[in-house]
Amino acid sequence: LQSAKEADIPVVLINREPENTNTLGIWPGKTTYVGVDARQSGRYQGDIIADLENKGDLNGDGKVQYIMIMGDTENVDAQQRTQYSIEQLEETIETELLGERLRGDWDQTKGQELAANALAQFGDQIEVIFTNNDAMGLGALQAINQAGRKVNEDIYIVSVDALEEVVNLVIDGNYT
Repeated sequence: LQSAKEADIPVVLINREPENTNTLGIWPGKTTYVGVDARQSGRYQGDIIADLENKGDLNGDGKVQYIMIMGDTENVDAQQRTQYSIEQLEETIETELLGERLRGDWDQTKGQELAANALAQFGDQIEVIFTNNDAMGLGALQAINQAGRKVNEDIYIVSVDALEEVVNLVIDGNYT
């Protein structure tokens, strides 16, 4: 930004909100951010699960066991979607992360591989799969189907983006 300021070139940050809120103040009026509020996206994911009749607690033990497939662990959108989805759900019910947060790099194939490995490791313990975007969610859905699980019956899956394919799956009841 400093180099752009010195060259008198305006800067538009697209879909990557700066972590430091002072960043946009480096060159006021010539720097802007265009994108979504990742905190809100995360909260929506938590709300979707919290609004279910069983709050996502399929086994009735009073907490939601989940896996989290993140986009890029260094990306502020991924960090905020991850943090706020769980914080929002925890306003309603206790949660338990199974294993560790998984890095899917926004990729469908990685989402499928990570979800398949988690399903093999944790099996029916997994009640919810959170993913930071729809591409990884579609990959996770492939793994769910291959594992013989049924979305909205014995597992839930939520993601962010509203890709047309995922919207249609939600409408058809095949995606949470």
